[in-house]
Amino acid sequence: MVSVTILTKQSEDTLEKVLTSVRDFDEVILLDTGSSDNTLEIGKKFKNVTIKTSPFIGFGPLHNLAISYASNSWILSLDADEVLSEDLKDEILNLKLDPKCLYSIPFHNYFKGKWIKGCGWYPDRHIRLFHKEKTRFSEDAVHEKILIKELQEVKLNSPIFHYSYRTMSDFLRKMEFYTTLFAEQNIGKKKSSFSKALTHGFFAFIKSYLLKRGIFDGKEGYIISVYNAQTAYYKYLKLCELNAKNSSLS
Repeated sequence: MVSVTILTKQSEDTLEKVLTSVRDFDEVILLDTGSSDNTLEIGKKFKNVTIKTSPFIGFGPLHNLAISYASNSWILSLDADEVLSEDLKDEILNLKLDPKCLYSIPFHNYFKGKWIKGCGWYPDRHIRLFHKEKTRFSEDAVHEKILIKELQEVKLNSPIFHYSYRTMSDFLRKMEFYTTLFAEQNIGKKKSSFSKALTHGFFAFIKSYLLKRGIFDGKEGYIISVYNAQTAYYKYLKLCELNAKNSSLS
C-alpha cells in the first residue's frame, strides 16, 4: 500500500487536479502551512485525504513531517502542482515494490500551459516513491532531496505533469521566497560578493538559454532563462548581505 504526501499553501489553482490524479490511492496526507484560499476546502472534498497543518519549518523537515503521519510504509511524495498521468498511476499501483529500491519519475514541466523542453527542464527526473523505513528527505530548508544511501534507483516510464509556473507572478513570488531560503541556509557556509552574484547570474543565463537550449522554446525559453539568471543573482546578493550582517554581529 502506498501513501501519498502533499505539501500545500495557497494551492487552490492546481490542487483539485492533483488530488483527482491520486484518487485511487487509499491514503493522501495533505500538510498545509497556512493557506487562506480554498485549499483546505478542496482537500476536504476527497474521502482519501487527511489534512494536517504546520508552520513553515523548511521543505525538507515538512516533507519528513508529512511522512510521519502516513500509515503505509511506501510513500509517494508530491507537490501541490504535480499531477500524476493516468499511465503513471497505473504503473505505480501495479508495481512489485522492493524496499531496497527507490523509484524515480520523469517530469514534464509546464510554463503558462506550454511543455518546456529546454532550459534544463527536460529531460527531468526525480525520486518520489520510496520506503519510509529505508530513507527520508534531507533536512535542507530548500533544495531538499531524498537520501539515496545504499538503495538502487529504478526508473519508471510514465510522467508527472508539473504546473509550477502558471503566471509571471508565480515566477516573482517563488524567486523572492527561494532566494531568501537559499541565503538563510548558507549564512557563513558559502562566500559571496556582488561580483560573485553577477557572475552566477550571467552564467546561469548562458547555461539556460544556450547550453540547455532554451533558445528553442521561443519567448518562454527566454523568460525562463532570464528568471534563472535573476534567481542566481539574487541568491548570492542576499547571501552576501546576510554574511556581512552576520560578520558584524560576531
